[in-house]
Amino acid sequence: MRYAYGVTTALLLAGSAATLVTGFPAGAQVAQNDSAQMQNVVPRAGAPASFADLTQQLQPAVVNISTRQRVKVQPNNPFAGTPFGDLFGGGQGGAQTREAQSLGSGFIISADGYVVTNNHVITADGQGEVESITVTMTDGTDYPAKLIGRDAASDLAVLKIVGTKPFPFVKFGDSRHARVGDWVIAIGNPFGLGGTVTSGIISAVYRNTGSGSAYDRYLQTDASINRGNSGGPMFDMNGNVIGINNAIFSPTGGSVGIGFAIPAEIAAPIVDKLRSGQAIERGYLGVRIQQLSDDLAASLGLAKKRGEFIQSVEPGQGAAKAGIQAGDVVVSVDGREVTPDQTLSFLVANTAPGKRIPIELIRNGQRLTVQAVVGKRPSEEELAQNRFDPDSQDDDDDNGFAKPGADKQTAGPAIQQSLGIAAIPLTAQIARQLGAGEDTKGVVITAVDTSADAAAKGLQRGDIVLSANYKAVATLSDLEAVIRQAKAENREAVLLRIQRRGQPALYVPIRLR
Repeated sequence: MRYAYGVTTALLLAGSAATLVTGFPAGAQVAQNDSAQMQNVVPRAGAPASFADLTQQLQPAVVNISTRQRVKVQPNNPFAGTPFGDLFGGGQGGAQTREAQSLGSGFIISADGYVVTNNHVITADGQGEVESITVTMTDGTDYPAKLIGRDAASDLAVLKIVGTKPFPFVKFGDSRHARVGDWVIAIGNPFGLGGTVTSGIISAVYRNTGSGSAYDRYLQTDASINRGNSGGPMFDMNGNVIGINNAIFSPTGGSVGIGFAIPAEIAAPIVDKLRSGQAIERGYLGVRIQQLSDDLAASLGLAKKRGEFIQSVEPGQGAAKAGIQAGDVVVSVDGREVTPDQTLSFLVANTAPGKRIPIELIRNGQRLTVQAVVGKRPSEEELAQNRFDPDSQDDDDDNGFAKPGADKQTAGPAIQQSLGIAAIPLTAQIARQLGAGEDTKGVVITAVDTSADAAAKGLQRGDIVLSANYKAVATLSDLEAVIRQAKAENREAVLLRIQRRGQPALYVPIRLR
């Protein structure tokens, strides 16, 4: 688990609790949250006096999930590089593995034993190879289960209990009717304590956490959700599953009243496809995007934050074929506005591959519309190979380019004082040493002031500045001219396009000092 004031994936467990008590004949396959059963247990409108009846009815369908997995690990040979390197099995044999376990929660959605949970519950660190899965009912009965299907992008998985008895189950509700302030309860097994129920309200609907994923769209709740609750259900006061507990925002790893659940409207269609063995296909444009931050908006001269910024465009994909360019700001997709609650990733991912859609964007202050054919989104593994974190730091201070000499032109006071960087002109020799084409035009950063915004944004020695505020930068004078113009227009930031060795060029807004 990763904490440090971020969205933290929480593995949640479900344990034993009360046995099933219903007024229906033995063997009747009726959902625990069927409307006929819920008439006498649903609390009245307003603050409920107790959640006991509701919990007693629903808890039998919530299960604990435990797995045994094999995870590949890098060999750790303390004698590597010495004459003893081949001793104690330390040779160059096959990849080593370790046994791993994961614990979480889930809930049964059919009488024949189909179970919904989070993908990270059944894959340790996203890399585990499952050897066995055990589902534990509230009465303590264990059943083996098999994996039917999983989807890393939405973090959902479907299991099937190996057993013949009818199982208690619950149904999905409609999360689109959820409102801020509605009562909810979460059932799971936090910290392995056993079946635990917590209550709270919906704090926000369609909360965007900033992860940039295609499904960064959650129900936020203050109901206590902790490690071990992952995959467990969030119920409304009608006993419907409106969310799947998934993550927390925490500086400590424990609940601080900010938990997130995957909305039922997103989860239910994916679960249906996984259960039936269908492939999950999502839309894809082939762009790298960034939210329009205050600094980015300031560098573009936009009056307010709107849309999302295109950092780079993948050749041959739908965006490139439609004429979308790096530096564009996309404001709507297929008639739907791009907002923090309805991101570009979400809109495109939920568009069927092959569909032709209009995309409205702003380019150099001008509004235009292009037509794009949506492609098929690659797998998460394929996408991970091409991800780039603009905030990452390179600890190697020597990027292999020629050091400036006394006869070299270096950045003047305007650049150093305003941007906090030192730079030299890019020559063909330096370009070759940096892995760039010999015809690349720009200036090379030779040093970054650690107290400047440039350092905070991840700029480093060896980065090539290709343009500033969309104007090509071939000399230091070009960069100085852009800085002077930005200050004359009272802009607080300058938009630099940065090329780093082995990475696609990215736009980075740098605040002026």
